[in-house]
Amino acid sequence: MIGDRRWDGVYSFEDSPFIMEILTELRDRKTGSIPFRKGLVKLGRYMGYELTKLMDVERVTVETPLETTEGVLVKDRRNVVIITVLRAAIPLMEGLIKVFEHARVGIISASRGKAPKFEIEMNYIKIPRITSQDTVIVADPMIATGSTLVRVLRELSKYGKPKRLIVLGVLAAPEGIERLKREFPELNVIVAKLDRGLNDHGYILPGLGDAGDRAFGAPIKAPVPPETRRV
Repeated sequence: MIGDRRWDGVYSFEDSPFIMEILTELRDRKTGSIPFRKGLVKLGRYMGYELTKLMDVERVTVETPLETTEGVLVKDRRNVVIITVLRAAIPLMEGLIKVFEHARVGIISASRGKAPKFEIEMNYIKIPRITSQDTVIVADPMIATGSTLVRVLRELSKYGKPKRLIVLGVLAAPEGIERLKREFPELNVIVAKLDRGLNDHGYILPGLGDAGDRAFGAPIKAPVPPETRRV
């Protein structure tokens, strides 16, 4: 995990061959939904291991079968809240929960509209109690314009001020990181890789496409039955 020189508290895994290999498979347009989801789960798990480096630890004494020795307790691991931004972040959350098994989990359904307005729609919010002892991890695979996460983080601020706030994703564009850090200077951002930038439609380049559609299939709009239409 390496820090980015442009922003304090922004980290990537470009120094990890294993994580870069997983990312390479996710980028490949030939990768199907099942291996794509499995790749996101792997990233959530291994990035979760790494982000414990940002947490407070305590030196403890432990008795082995042979003698007394010193060990480590990651205190903050017992006080974690994972916020899942639907729907693409579900596999990331699955990986994170393997590391933070005591975590409380919240869900926010947030979607970004089309360019150029990128209006954000939030229609489902379930957030557990957040305390001053908690590390809050917001899982969202793609940090593009930053519009969705800004709305999510503003909403989270209504539920309490945590000890530490982290956004964990797969890819980020500089534009999105810049916007997040401008509004939330103390925020930590952890991604597998920082990509080049955005296209005119707000997609990350070179990116990996729509993470939600690739993980779960592209949604379709079913016709509304006549009896449910408003008169």
